[in-house]
Amino acid sequence: MEGSFYSLIPPLLMLVLVLLTRKVFLSLGTGIVVGALLIHKFDIIASLQQIWLVFRDIFYSADGWELGNIYLLVFFLLLGIMTVTMTASGGSRAFGEWAIRKVKTRKGAQFVPPFLGIVIFIDDYFNSLAVGQVARPLTDRYKISRAKLAYYIDSTSAPMTVITPISSWGAYIIGTLGAIFATAGVTEFQPLEAFVKMIPLNMYAFAAILLVFLVVIFGIDIGAMRKHEKRAQETGEVFDPNKQTMAIDMKDEERINKNGTVWHLLIPIIVLIVTTIAMMLYTGYVATEGTATILTMFENTNVNLSLFTGGLLGVIVSFILYVPLKGTKLSVGKVLKDGSLSMMPAIYILLLAWMIGSIIGIIDTSGYLVELVNQMSFNVNYLALLLFVFSGFMALATGTSWGTFGIMLPIAAQIAHTYDVDLVLPAMAAVLAGAVFGDHCSPISDTSILSSTGAGANHMDHVITQIPYAFIGAIATVIGYLVLGLTGQVLLSLGMTLLSVLLIALLIFMIKKQAKV
Repeated sequence: MEGSFYSLIPPLLMLVLVLLTRKVFLSLGTGIVVGALLIHKFDIIASLQQIWLVFRDIFYSADGWELGNIYLLVFFLLLGIMTVTMTASGGSRAFGEWAIRKVKTRKGAQFVPPFLGIVIFIDDYFNSLAVGQVARPLTDRYKISRAKLAYYIDSTSAPMTVITPISSWGAYIIGTLGAIFATAGVTEFQPLEAFVKMIPLNMYAFAAILLVFLVVIFGIDIGAMRKHEKRAQETGEVFDPNKQTMAIDMKDEERINKNGTVWHLLIPIIVLIVTTIAMMLYTGYVATEGTATILTMFENTNVNLSLFTGGLLGVIVSFILYVPLKGTKLSVGKVLKDGSLSMMPAIYILLLAWMIGSIIGIIDTSGYLVELVNQMSFNVNYLALLLFVFSGFMALATGTSWGTFGIMLPIAAQIAHTYDVDLVLPAMAAVLAGAVFGDHCSPISDTSILSSTGAGANHMDHVITQIPYAFIGAIATVIGYLVLGLTGQVLLSLGMTLLSVLLIALLIFMIKKQAKV
């Protein structure tokens, strides 16, 4: 059944289940089981053995222990532990109090959340909660609506983590790329090299971030956001008093140490970043034959070992700062447990994504899809555009960027590689961009829910107010991918995307200004 019509069944079944049930684990798991059954013509014993083999090969293959995968999985656990430690220590709270003393204007207060969203890039969950905890006292003081704060948080967290190698998203994507390239036979790129080259192709991330700052500068309040901002400025009510908000409850607040300082937040993050980059350079230097340059060191680096080392030192430093604090509410054991459990969903998705990538590679789904595309006389120059739109719809329906990554990245890579290796990176970057866009519009998105929680906003108010801004970014991104299809020039396409965002923002600003005259 390899390379035939039947090879479409696993991915199509996954898509249908994802749309109907919105359960990513169930959908990916079903695709794995059905794919194994098709490979072995419904021989149950052989199919179960195939599922076990693709799972086992994640940790131990014919070549020995897969240390890269193990390092990556442990890094996720370390990241969760570090996040809980920094929050419980009161570092985020202390940073918020410091910011209140420094910021003097309403516009200045609005720059704080997006700035923090860019700086605190290691994980979208941590970003959403930490930025909200830090910025909320400041934005409340200057009568900035909670809906606006939630938008700032949501529209910088995922866009930053998806283009940053030293983040949970970056680690997940790099790990996924390695498995996809091995399965699809892509030898032209190393995973880290590919990720870095995909950054400027992820046009929605840049469009969303730029739009956030334009909203601050020009005071662009559109749709329902205008109502929330007007109420906040006129009455001082930063959220609708008739609706329930997603604020962190008092039980969680009481677990935060009152004696923490700004350094309890900053030092572990700095240690993580510096150590990881240093290890990337060191492992790349050791692995480089001949003269080592910055480029060759990053091309040959062991990114998973580097992330593991950075995460381990970050956790150790965060504990060194946390344990001596007076008034500590959480024991070290509780921090380890809570931090580890917080990252288990990410680990489960990553494992399933690795497994389905292997199954799809064996059954040769892409081979049949390429044949269909050839029959349709499809212009492959616009593959990235179509993948952006499709991935956006999928993430909107499912509420998960990572689930969309797991399902779409292997298919996008294999189809693009069959046509032209130069299409692989744009195709995969378009999947990442579309997934983040759809995630921004979805009411069942984890990041949207956590952004509402961090901001203390009503969740549906956040979703409704954010959608118009997400679509502005998406329209600009479509223009960028159209230009990419026409010219093949990456920087020109990214420039057109950002220029489109700027022109749309200026148009809205001029209309708003004219209406006041």
